[in-house]
Amino acid sequence: MVKLRLKRMGRRNRAFFRLCAFDAREERDGRSIEQLGTYDPMEKDEDKKVVLKRERIEYWLSVGAQPTETVASILKKNKIGIKS
Repeated sequence: MVKLRLKRMGRRNRAFFRLCAFDAREERDGRSIEQLGTYDPMEKDEDKKVVLKRERIEYWLSVGAQPTETVASILKKNKIGIKS
């Protein structure tokens, strides 16, 4: 099973995250299948805070990848994966 989850990067007290597709058995900061975007919670500019590859995320969701709760909330705020 493939999961969409965050991979912690950066230094101590200044973390940023990469949104990646992982095999569910892989560890949090382990080898990812594909990098799908970035999330920097400390960024002041809202446009740079979340950068996502929309087409690739929608592809992974269409083939059954499961997002974690945090990733699901990020996707919901950016209106990705919502069927209208």
